[in-house]
Amino acid sequence: MTTARSWWRRGDNLRADAQAAKDAAAQAFYELDTAQRDLVISIETVTAVDDTPAARRAVEDFRALSERIDQVSAGYIAAVDAYDLDHDELDASTAARARTELTRAKDELTRARTDLDTFTRNLTPLLEKAGTQLARLAPAVERARQALLAASNALDAVRADGLRADDLAARLAALGPELTKLNQGAGRHGVQETIRRADEVLRTAETIRAEAERLPERAREIDKRLVSLRTRTQALATRSEGVTPVLSELRRRFSMACWEDLQQVPQRAAEAVGRAEQKLVEATKAREEQRWPDATALLATVRAQLDDADGAVSAAGDRLRRLNEVSKDPQGEIDRTRFALRDAQRLAMQGRTTPEPRHARPLDDAVARLDRAVTGLEGRHPDWWHFLLETAAVRDAAAHVVTAIREDRAGGRP
Repeated sequence: MTTARSWWRRGDNLRADAQAAKDAAAQAFYELDTAQRDLVISIETVTAVDDTPAARRAVEDFRALSERIDQVSAGYIAAVDAYDLDHDELDASTAARARTELTRAKDELTRARTDLDTFTRNLTPLLEKAGTQLARLAPAVERARQALLAASNALDAVRADGLRADDLAARLAALGPELTKLNQGAGRHGVQETIRRADEVLRTAETIRAEAERLPERAREIDKRLVSLRTRTQALATRSEGVTPVLSELRRRFSMACWEDLQQVPQRAAEAVGRAEQKLVEATKAREEQRWPDATALLATVRAQLDDADGAVSAAGDRLRRLNEVSKDPQGEIDRTRFALRDAQRLAMQGRTTPEPRHARPLDDAVARLDRAVTGLEGRHPDWWHFLLETAAVRDAAAHVVTAIREDRAGGRP
């Protein structure tokens, strides 16, 4: 009886050891399965946000790890199914094999869990980055919606003031499909694409709102410019009438070379006034029809035309004034030009016994040019305009030399 009882106890112990191994394997399987499920959520979070090579590599590594976990889990399930530890006729050898195989399955599950934990730790930076993106998602979409609402309200306000703002309304309506996609959510279009779309809608809507809010001021500015340019056009028409007597005096008192290039000024001025008047009519119509970009462009054209004609008209009067001054006192122009040359020559000689050739040569040429210009005044009908052009060119040459010298010295060159 003692011997039989000893064998029974041994078999009972082996059954208990096998059961303990089974329980340990079951616990390891449960923990591994739970961790894997949690990690699947993390991987899905990363893939929804991140399409970088690092993210794609993590997905591939997780796929390989999941295949290994499936194999280990299948081994565990096979070991559990292979042995019925509750069977009354379970013999000692079978219980021992069950314990061995279940312990091996538990060890495999534990190793897989360790690898899974390591993978999870390595995934943390990508997961944190994805979390940051997800945290931006809802606020970005809400800001876009609020911007659209603000733009719509701004349009309603200017329309209440009698301004149609058709172009702004069309641009706002074009954002409708984008709003639909935002409402469909990141699950359909992806987190990054949804954030990008929300940011773009926000920028566009804010631009529309700002332009709508500025529209009343823009209308007032266009009205003021219309009045100002009409006045300026009328003034130019009046001033251009004075060009003819100026040209008559130039012809009477000075040689042809002094006024020949001004012959077309009256015609140019008259044509510019005519074109400006026509463009003002078109701009007025655009303003009445609230075609703001067209009105602005037309007014810019009018201004450019008036600037060109105004310069030509002013040039005629300025030419007569300068010719009068120089014909009465040519020596003043000569002295002013010689002073500029002497100033450049003194600077070129400063700290030197001989000037630098690259500075002296243009100054010598300028002196000779001035001498020729002065000699050209001899005779009955000197070309005073050519003389003025020459003296201006001489002063420019002297100024270029002065600039070159100062740049050389600033750069440490002798």
